[in-house]
Amino acid sequence: MTKADIVTRISEKLGIEKGDVQATVESFMDEVKASLENGDNVYLRGFGSFIIKTRAEKTGRNISKNTTIKIPAHNIPAFKPAKVFVEGVKSNVEVK
Repeated sequence: MTKADIVTRISEKLGIEKGDVQATVESFMDEVKASLENGDNVYLRGFGSFIIKTRAEKTGRNISKNTTIKIPAHNIPAFKPAKVFVEGVKSNVEVK
């Protein structure tokens, strides 16, 4: 499913114009991104949390030059689904 699919489904479900739904969805994503960039996690009860995870410094290898490199510690955004969300997917989606 793409962002356009989400916009279409919400528009059809609520009877709101696609342009308004598009602006709302993009504003939501911008706010989540801005919060994470400011170091704040985003908690959506019953859905999940957008959190910041810290990756420790580690040693990597550049195999084309056969050298070792230090990869510095860094933060990455992550999504942790709520238990209700996980249980819904487990019970409703067939294992392939």
